Parts: sequence; structure tokens; C-alpha cells
Amino acid sequence: MVKRALIVEADQVEKAVAVLRRGGLVAYPTDTVYGLGADAFDEQAVLRVYRAKGRPPTEPLPLLVADLAQMAQVTEDIPEVARLLARRFLPGGLTLVVPRSPALPSLISAGGANIGVRIPDHPVALALIRGLGRAIVGTSANLSGQPSPVTAQEVYQQLGDRIDLIIDGGRCPGGRESTVVDCTAQPPRVLREGIIARAEVEKAIREGS
Repeated sequence: MVKRALIVEADQVEKAVAVLRRGGLVAYPTDTVYGLGADAFDEQAVLRVYRAKGRPPTEPLPLLVADLAQMAQVTEDIPEVARLLARRFLPGGLTLVVPRSPALPSLISAGGANIGVRIPDHPVALALIRGLGRAIVGTSANLSGQPSPVTAQEVYQQLGDRIDLIIDGGRCPGGRESTVVDCTAQPPRVLREGIIARAEVEKAIREGS
């Protein structure tokens, strides 16, 4: 018999935290789409994320943190421009590329030196991260190449037999992806323009420098 994911209500985050602590995979609502979470420091759990999604190991996984203190746990150094942009735009639709901490499995960055980190603007996602006490994987809860889900049922249809638990937080807003800024480059570069306009980011950098 194939094991299927358990769907729980948004007020049962503690169950999801327990799943993450034992290396399990949890889908959860965010301010964009449903995310697929695992303890970012657990190499076997990170490997399970790649396998569940059918994601090539050459593609790094983004991370979600609750605050700058947690961001400091996943990077060797938070560049000053990253602090500036975090204060201006986070929580929200901005992913900051920063140097990866050696404490993280190299698999999570596809062997690269940098990782993408974001603070989501969603109470359930933040409660999950705070409950675990450290960063979680922040990739979308879909099979690679398939549409990103905006409801718990859409997650279940794609990943129901591949993950452990789904937090049903209702419909996510969907919409545009986060804007991605490489804070390791000199000068910093917008790698992808998403929900936050490139001009807004560049203005914030100019005003803060």
C-alpha cells in the first residue's frame, strides 16, 4: 500500500515541526505558492526533496528563514547590501544570494558557493520556520516542470505519495516569483526581476550606499 501525505489544518504547525525534526518533508503555504520544506541542515532530508520533485541535482534549492539571525546561520557572511535590502523589503518577495555556510550540505547549493535566502510574508510559513528554529528548504511543492500549486489539494495531486505532511492554509495568492539579487557581486546584480521591480531594488542600493 502506497503511503499518502497527511493533510492538517494551519493551526497544527507543531505536527509539521515534528515531521521536519525527524527528516520528513512538509508542504506549507507561503505568500506566493505552496512550498516544499525540509530541515536545510539535514542532508538526507534535502536529498529527499530533490527525489520527491524529480529535480536535477544541478539546480540549487532556495532557503526560507524567519529573520536576519537565522540568515546568519546559513551564510558565512551577510553582505552589508543584503542587510540593507532585507531591512527594506523583507518579509516579502525578495531572494538574496549570499555565501553558503559550510554548515549546510553542499547538495543544497548544487555544489556552488552561494545560496538564495528569503523571509516569507506568511504567518504559517514563519511559524513553521520559527518552530524548527532554523532554515527550511523553500522550493515550490510541485514535480519539476509542472505548475506550482496554490492549494493543498494541488500539492496532494502532485506529491501526495512522495511527502509526509501538507499544511492546508487555504489558497495562496500565486502570482509572480520573487526578485533575486546577487549580493556577492560587486556591484550587486538583479538576477531575476519578479514581484519587486528592478528599479526599486537598484534605488534602495543607491540610497543605502
